[in-house]
Amino acid sequence: MTGSTSRMVDREGLIELDVGKDVGDSPRFNKDIAPTQASERTWSKWNIAALWVGMSICVPTYTLGGVLTAYFGLSVGEALFAIFLANVIVLIPLTLNAFPGTKFGIPFPIVLRSSFGILGSNVPCLVRALVGCGWFGIQTMFGGLAIHLLLSELVPAWAALGGIGEVIGFFVFGAMNLLVVIRGAESIKWLETLAAPLLLAVGVGLMLWAWPHMSMTELLAQPPSRPEGASVYGYFFAGLTAMVGFWATLSLNIPDFSRFAKSQKDQIVGQVIGLPLTMFFFAALGVVLTAASESLVGQTIADPVNLIGMIDSPFWVVLAMVLIIVATLSTNTAANIVSPTNDFQNIAPKWINQTRGVLITGAVGVLLMGYDLLQKAGLIAQGVSLEQMYSNWLLGYSSLLGPIAGIMAVDYFLIKKQRLDVPSLYMDNRAYPAFNVAGFIAFGVPVALTLLALLTGTMNWFYDYGWFTGSALGAIVYYAASHVLTPSSQVGPAPHMASETAKLP
Repeated sequence: MTGSTSRMVDREGLIELDVGKDVGDSPRFNKDIAPTQASERTWSKWNIAALWVGMSICVPTYTLGGVLTAYFGLSVGEALFAIFLANVIVLIPLTLNAFPGTKFGIPFPIVLRSSFGILGSNVPCLVRALVGCGWFGIQTMFGGLAIHLLLSELVPAWAALGGIGEVIGFFVFGAMNLLVVIRGAESIKWLETLAAPLLLAVGVGLMLWAWPHMSMTELLAQPPSRPEGASVYGYFFAGLTAMVGFWATLSLNIPDFSRFAKSQKDQIVGQVIGLPLTMFFFAALGVVLTAASESLVGQTIADPVNLIGMIDSPFWVVLAMVLIIVATLSTNTAANIVSPTNDFQNIAPKWINQTRGVLITGAVGVLLMGYDLLQKAGLIAQGVSLEQMYSNWLLGYSSLLGPIAGIMAVDYFLIKKQRLDVPSLYMDNRAYPAFNVAGFIAFGVPVALTLLALLTGTMNWFYDYGWFTGSALGAIVYYAASHVLTPSSQVGPAPHMASETAKLP
């Protein structure tokens, strides 16, 4: 600590916080959610790109093309275009909401304190955390299955364990994930940078393996499943909304990663390089491999883990399962554990540090998958797969996150004009209220309309295009409410220049 009073220091456009006793002793502060120092912001555009490659190459991405053709009535070509366009669109909130993280070095929960209040930020934080915990459970189930199939190839007796083996794999894989995040941001950076080129190489290899066994011309010529003569636009935009919602969570908590970026240019260029093309390629790989699976293994299989597990070559099965484990690990750690860990810390920073936040995330994820685990263990009768139920719930639930994305962008760029009072974000009764009424009004209005559309069947368009309608309405309502409820300037103070700090007492 530098003294009794904290101060912001501008180091060539990156704002540091010299933590004084006022912030250090505050119940809203701990070192794990403290602003990063400029020396800790080491992630280049290639590290950011690797982060997105690592997060995008996963089992759910592989199945997106099939989801759009089977459930949204799109042709294969329309589905792949919707996936690419959606990831170009989602770059807008991703890059915008990354700005405060890069400039001030603050994580997602602290950014939310500006728009929802010091205590009020816990509401949207927990909304985001619950989605992350759910996805952690689902991805851990995939990783556990890969470990089970890997051990079954290496130790034939292991295969006899059946569902018990999958449950053991679930907990082993979950522990691997938690350990990576407990070790900190540099551990995640190392994993993603190592995994990205490896996963891309594997993807290209799988594409070359499957390509001779299917006809792309016939695949693209397959008619869509929507009613004959129906307009493509409604189906396309519903599918587009679902695909934008796939990364709706990360469009909120991207400051958790951008706080380590070297510059705004690095976070923007890295995300542009890493996200759209990777998502398009791996979704296309899923379409091609699914189409080729009949020729490859004798039946159509949409799940890559089970497809590879049927290959009649122990060497390639073992190698593929190791790579699937790496892919799922790189996705799960960054996309599904980091945000809930910080979100839980935000509740009581002096009591919940990073390690405890990680353990809480793991515990909640296990509880959400508890019913499915008991089915696999044979302790209760097989019924509906909660893994599938949670997938559907989480995709719909993500549409409720749109308003938060709109509120965050408007608050930072239009209300606060990119100037935050960082010390006050960590203290009670300073520049920011405990609860910001404008934020809750702007969040509540679109959520209420979404639930109304869902429960009554009216205004279906509002729910069908939920991420777009929610983020736009949340942004507009927040801008208006902020000016009505707090007409005075909400712009934070200017930081001290680094060259001046030596002269300050």
